[in-house]
This record gives sequence, C-alpha cells and structure tokens, in this order.
Amino acid sequence: MVSIYKWIDKFHAYKRKLKDFAEVYRESKLGMAGLGILLVFVFMAIAAPILAPHHPGELWLGPPLHAPMEGFPLGTDELGRDILSLLIYGTHVSLVVGILGAFLSVIIGSLVGLIAGYYGGIIDTILMRITDLFLILPGLPLMIVLAALLGPSMWNIIFVIAIVSWPSVARVVRSQVLELKERPFIEASRVANASDFRIIFHHIAPNVAPVVFATAVLGIANAILSEAGLSFLGLGDPSHISWGMMLHYANEYGALVIGAWWYLLPPGICIILLVLAFVFIGYALDEIVNPRLRRR
Repeated sequence: MVSIYKWIDKFHAYKRKLKDFAEVYRESKLGMAGLGILLVFVFMAIAAPILAPHHPGELWLGPPLHAPMEGFPLGTDELGRDILSLLIYGTHVSLVVGILGAFLSVIIGSLVGLIAGYYGGIIDTILMRITDLFLILPGLPLMIVLAALLGPSMWNIIFVIAIVSWPSVARVVRSQVLELKERPFIEASRVANASDFRIIFHHIAPNVAPVVFATAVLGIANAILSEAGLSFLGLGDPSHISWGMMLHYANEYGALVIGAWWYLLPPGICIILLVLAFVFIGYALDEIVNPRLRRR
C-alpha cells in the first residue's frame, strides 16, 4: 500500500515538472516556431499515404523533368514521378535517420561519459583518448569512407552518423559527471553502500539527462544534414526515397543544367526548415537547462 502512494507521489511530481517545463518553453518564440514546423513534418511523415497524390513507385505519370503543371504542382522527375509525392514520402526517412542516428550517438556518448567521469584514473584516460581520436578526425571524410565500406543502406547511414557524433556527447556528459560526483548526495549514497551501477544510473544519470536531451536535439539537426550530404554524394539507400536522394538524382540527371528548379528547391527548402526546427527547439531547451541564458 505504501509503495502505491509512493508511485502516486512520483507521478504528481513528474506532472508538476512537466507543467513547469511547458510554461517555460512557451515563453520561447523560437522554440514554439521550431515545434510548429516539426509537427508539420511529423504529420507529413505519418500521413504520407493519405497526403501524397501518388505512390513514389509509380513511374511515367507525366513527361520527365517537366515544370509544374496541372496534376503535378511541383513538376516531375526524370522518371515522370510526381515530385510532391516524393517530397512527402521523403520526410519519413529524413526524420527516422535523424532521430535514430542522434539517439544512438547519445546512448554511446552517455555511457562513455558516465563511466569515464565516474571512475576516473586509467579508465578515464583511455576512454578520453579514444574520444579525442574521433574528435580530431574530419567528420565528413570519415562518414564517406565508412558509408562506402558498409554499403548503401539506411541502417548503415544511421550507424555511421552515430559513430561520428558520439564523442561530443561523451565530452559534455563527462564534464557534468565530474561535477556531480563530488556532490553531498553522491557521498551519502556511497556511505549507504550503494553500488556503482545504482549511483551512476539512478543518481547521476537523471541529473545529466536535461543537458543530454538538449544536446541530442541539436544532434538530430546534424544527423539530418549528414544524411542529406551522404545521400547527395550517392552513398544513401536507393531503395528508400529521401530529400538527399532527391537532390542526388536531380544532380545526376542534369536538373541544374536545364534549370529544373522545381526538382532542386523543394527538397533543399525542406532540409533547411527541418534543421532549423530542431535548432530552434534545441536553443529553447538550452535556455531552460541554463537559466543564465534565459535571464540574458
């Protein structure tokens, strides 16, 4: 019975925190703008079969590389497909790759940062030297090499993005852990014979989570740009349409040469808008995590 009351108290505590978070977040105009843009793209990704006039696999619906006309508001591509339909279906891949790539990099970076910061000593030295090695390597060339070795696959792209992005997360988490592990409540946990696992994941990790979450949101924006860049270079998954793959095919079939702006601009604008949405949200979260920025 006591445990039930304890869970109820925790639920109300989390509810109050969520309400306070929402009130502070609503004060950020950039944050609300970013959230609005993101919700539009999420709706596009979920409702793609309903919103898109045609399936991306339908070929020769119209004349190839034709400007916008009746029935094709954004024109057609080199295979006579409806570009508007490709654009709507491409939202799904861009969001999935961005979110999963950032999530995986946060998991790896957080584990490395938590272990290195908490244990210190030789463990910290080894893990941070590995982190520094990844940090000094140029990101884009490393992603190109890894993507070329692993082959064209959406999951390989997610893995490549995570492998290149985790070191910055590890550095942020480690700096937070170094400060937190000297706090009195951590010392009290040690005195109470709490295990290292419990101290790291039940006491330190929840206090690091807000900073990690804000970092992860900005990481999604970088992951979306990375996917678009790799796909544009021809290293994306040809079996899944994405905005980067659209730009790749547009460049390959001479859309820029013939002035087919209707093929180039829509995916480019969507990439910019989605990246800006996550940047705006990340800025708002950074203000919430860091009260000094909010006061400024």
